[in-house]
Amino acid sequence: MERKWKTNEESPSQRSQNRSTHKSGLYEYKIYSILNDCSPELCAEVYMDLNYRTKWDQYVKTQYVFVRERQDMELDGQKIYVILAKSVNTVKFSEKPGIVRVKNFRQGVAFASDGKKGCKVFMTYFDDPGGKLPSWVVNWAAKTGVPNFLKDMQKACYTY
Repeated sequence: MERKWKTNEESPSQRSQNRSTHKSGLYEYKIYSILNDCSPELCAEVYMDLNYRTKWDQYVKTQYVFVRERQDMELDGQKIYVILAKSVNTVKFSEKPGIVRVKNFRQGVAFASDGKKGCKVFMTYFDDPGGKLPSWVVNWAAKTGVPNFLKDMQKACYTY
């Protein structure tokens, strides 16, 4: 059975969708957006700078142990910045009291020029914080949390 994507929000500059995962009942998300006045290179730098991220991303208090890789590619003369991340299970880093550790996480993002001064962004995202989430949390993530992440990142680009 094919899992269909459901559109949560659509505007001229952004479209976000989600779909249920097979077993967990959680959702994975994808979003396409245009960030005006932020170059693809700047977006990739801001995204990768974990120290700076603590200043603009209100959700970094959740603990993620993950690996990520950035590849700067060129396609038809256009630079595309691709970043992939996924959780890893390791005993090297102990869990901290009072902080939720997300043990199942994956994210992919691509930044490309919009042909002007901004960039096009395509992002896929899934995380499982463990436990059972109330439906209002799932709905909030689909309609607000994931799209707001890119809005917050755009603001962070302006002050980087």
